[in-house]
Amino acid sequence: MSAEIRLNAFVVNRPVHQSPGLWRHPRDRSTEYKSLAYWTGLARLLEDSLFDAIFIADGIGPNDSYGGNLDASLRHGSLIPTNDPAPLVSAMAAATRHLCFALTGNLSMEAPWLLARKLSTLDHLTDGRLGWNIVTGKSAAGMRALGREIRGHDQRYDVADEFLEIVYRLWEQSWEDGSVLWDREAGIFARPEKVHTIRHRGPYFELDAVHLVEPSPQRTPVLFQAGSSDRGRSFAARHAEGVFLAAPGKASAKRIIEDTRRRVEEAGRDPAALKFYPLMTIIVDETEAAARAKLADYARYKSYEGALVAFSGWSGVDVSQLAPEDELDFTLRDTGVTSTLEVFSRSGADRRWRLKDIAEHVGIGGQGPVVVGSAAQVADELEDWCATTGADGFNLAYVVAPETYADVGRWLVPELQRRGRFKTAYAEGTYREKLGGPARLDLPHPAAGHRHPGP
Repeated sequence: MSAEIRLNAFVVNRPVHQSPGLWRHPRDRSTEYKSLAYWTGLARLLEDSLFDAIFIADGIGPNDSYGGNLDASLRHGSLIPTNDPAPLVSAMAAATRHLCFALTGNLSMEAPWLLARKLSTLDHLTDGRLGWNIVTGKSAAGMRALGREIRGHDQRYDVADEFLEIVYRLWEQSWEDGSVLWDREAGIFARPEKVHTIRHRGPYFELDAVHLVEPSPQRTPVLFQAGSSDRGRSFAARHAEGVFLAAPGKASAKRIIEDTRRRVEEAGRDPAALKFYPLMTIIVDETEAAARAKLADYARYKSYEGALVAFSGWSGVDVSQLAPEDELDFTLRDTGVTSTLEVFSRSGADRRWRLKDIAEHVGIGGQGPVVVGSAAQVADELEDWCATTGADGFNLAYVVAPETYADVGRWLVPELQRRGRFKTAYAEGTYREKLGGPARLDLPHPAAGHRHPGP
């Protein structure tokens, strides 16, 4: 039997995400993002449709890449406002039993000890249903807001390697197995000899502290990585359990997946242990005609400038002075998210991207492909993507929220189930166990190498 296709919902704690302008659609509810009822309702809808997880993006720093100021970003609500995603996880976890959560944490803007504490707390509150999307990308505005040094692309991965070493030690080494007793009769919470201070002195971080949180169900959350640059792929090969990638077509996705799996093997890990989730937007209905009518309706609300503002924010390249017919130069530069430039620069040997092509592509679906059709047609396309590229599943962006996800649950999920390509019930256990892995990371993953050997 063919492997199960896995689906995540790809969201952000703001109204505008991968389809700029669609917040104006009369059926869209994404402007309710400030309400917990909106998020808990979305979580229940996704769990009813057997989605694996809700993958929550984040961005710290206002988007002033387009035109060198915030004017266009504020006009279109593009990449601003952005609320803190972490509180959403607790609320959605309380409303569900199986849905998992992949929370973004940017290493350029976090402190290892504090982030380890936050993620351990959420792993407890979700009963082990937590994942961490590891981001190293630079937002110059965000770094200015924090008063921090703006580092180059490769240096950010040097920081990330050291950051990961610290949090692994906090999660896996600070508290031994059997350290927590909660012995009411003896009046003992924990055995002091089994709780250890982590001491670290490195190029970027210093630490002398015990982890403040007792061991959580997974200790180390499920690890995702979202960069597909050359250095990002090597980082994923060493650390990640899942990779989120944005690729406009199968050829570019296949190239990234095959190259990263090769690096996983070179790192001494099982290539099958790393799962890949390309970004995709699905517009599905009972018939192809109905789905295409829905797309035509959505297209009336696209925002040309809003799409370009989003592209500038993702890439760090100011395109505000270009004319619609101007071709873009995708020479890689250290301006923002390097993988965003690679998505377009390597999408096809002969592909030339004019500014209006970028706006059209980003207008619905953002950086990923859009698949439109009946349930059978969309299922065919997803199966072909998996067979052609080696993908394990997809991070699904919405066009109209939560309608896009309701349509997937109503039309696509039953079709995939009929084909034996989608689960009919959730597996029990933690996020890692639901993905078919062990309760805790095993060797040769570097986190397991930091585990305290015990007595």
